[in-house]
Amino acid sequence: MSDREEKVLEMRGITKRFGALVANDRIHFNVKAGEIHALLGENGAGKTTLMNVLYGLCEPQEGEIIVKGNRTQIGSPQDAIKLGIGMVHQHFMLIPVLTVAQNIIIGLPPSWGPFLKLTEAELKIEELSKKHGLTIDPKAKVWQLSVGAQQRVEIIKTLYRGAFILILDEPTAVLTPKETEDLFSILRSLAAEGRSIIFISHKLEEVLAISNRVTVLRDGKSIATFNTHETNEKELARTMVGREISLRFPKKAFRPGAEVLRVTNLFVDDDKDLPAVKNVSLSVMEGEILGLAGVDGNGQSELAQVITGLRKARKGNIFIGRSKTTHFSPWKVMKESVAHIPQERKNVGVILDFSLKENLILQDFRTPPFSKYKFLNRRVIDQHATELISSYGIKASSPNLMARQLSGGNQQKLILARELSRAPKLLVAVQPTRGLDIGATEYIHSKLIEHRDRGAAILLISTDLNEILSLSDMIAVISGGEIMGTLSSENADIEEIGLMMAGIQKSPETMAGTVSTAAFTREGYNATSI
Repeated sequence: MSDREEKVLEMRGITKRFGALVANDRIHFNVKAGEIHALLGENGAGKTTLMNVLYGLCEPQEGEIIVKGNRTQIGSPQDAIKLGIGMVHQHFMLIPVLTVAQNIIIGLPPSWGPFLKLTEAELKIEELSKKHGLTIDPKAKVWQLSVGAQQRVEIIKTLYRGAFILILDEPTAVLTPKETEDLFSILRSLAAEGRSIIFISHKLEEVLAISNRVTVLRDGKSIATFNTHETNEKELARTMVGREISLRFPKKAFRPGAEVLRVTNLFVDDDKDLPAVKNVSLSVMEGEILGLAGVDGNGQSELAQVITGLRKARKGNIFIGRSKTTHFSPWKVMKESVAHIPQERKNVGVILDFSLKENLILQDFRTPPFSKYKFLNRRVIDQHATELISSYGIKASSPNLMARQLSGGNQQKLILARELSRAPKLLVAVQPTRGLDIGATEYIHSKLIEHRDRGAAILLISTDLNEILSLSDMIAVISGGEIMGTLSSENADIEEIGLMMAGIQKSPETMAGTVSTAAFTREGYNATSI
């Protein structure tokens, strides 16, 4: 067996239970030297638990782990690191006020002295950076770095500790297309040197682009392992869910109607009173999905909040239909037939100590058929909740269950059920499928298109570029709180969008000081310049 074919890691019969819940059920998983092995599965399939077992964050009840031919016990992350296993978490474990070098050596045993240790570390980091094309200044403060650069710091941290098996959890979730491309080049380089990469992702096209093999988990079991070049998106999706999945949905021809949402020259501050939205103008019509693409934290949340009345504008105007709603309260905005899927589901989307049925009527409990003569109609409320729980696949034993007892994905489904069931004229959807598995995502996408086809206007804010490209009629790109450009999804160029997301390039119309939706649309779109 060649070095490349050598199994550097084997997990045999791993079983992990949390009370009555079997998170991992006799899972078999192995990784070869020099390969990128993708791990796929729906929410709750057992991916995170399996990797937590490997990294020493939880201990299995059954099974064994073999590293480089030796059976071993991994009781903590320190044990994993000593065995050459490193993990780059989705949410980076970095201290912003410290330098790159300080973040990398923190927690390591002390050397001869702090200054000598730091100097040695900086030299070693420079060497690792050059060797692997990671391009990091060891003296830079972490808060000064881009998201992509911070991720490179996390990778260097694992290499500095001698890792030859790297676990990457959803590594592209916060990256621009160019940063994703750069990351893939780094991973291929590491694999070419003989290191092994475990790549956890829900993005099928990325798994197919980067991996050598793919293992699919479902309901805590390892279902199948494929050679990547011998499979495709459709087969992987079917294996993950256990049924056929539609990855693309037919839409009616794009024939927008009257203007529903109009934003003009909008300025909004964030929670620190710093500019978050800068002179934004956009428009959404009946029967249109306008996708707002951008890396998280570029003003999208503040824009959604000001449109839905949750935040005040510093300057500019918002119109919903014929109503000027710039300073409306959330209740008054909602009365204009506006629905909102917020980014923060636990803080804004649901009331955790209310039951599911109470959460599902938050906006409508005062009105028939849910109340009459100021008394709640509990039979209708129960029936309404039961129907929505079933329709949206919310995993709950009863409508009386408290919202805090749901998983994050099921809390998101609860919000979607409530908002879409009201058949709004305008839907502001912020990360509507974040945290949802592929089956639920398929359902939500089909519902968004269904509402678009019946004439609703939808502002879709997502960091998932594939979601934006597959659902949107028009795409606006935001960076640093500014609209960098707007283009038709039919003419979308991923490289151009990536440059806009990174703030490197603006469309000619934007640089000229106008954003005319009509200028970028297909023939027959009579939008007014804003």
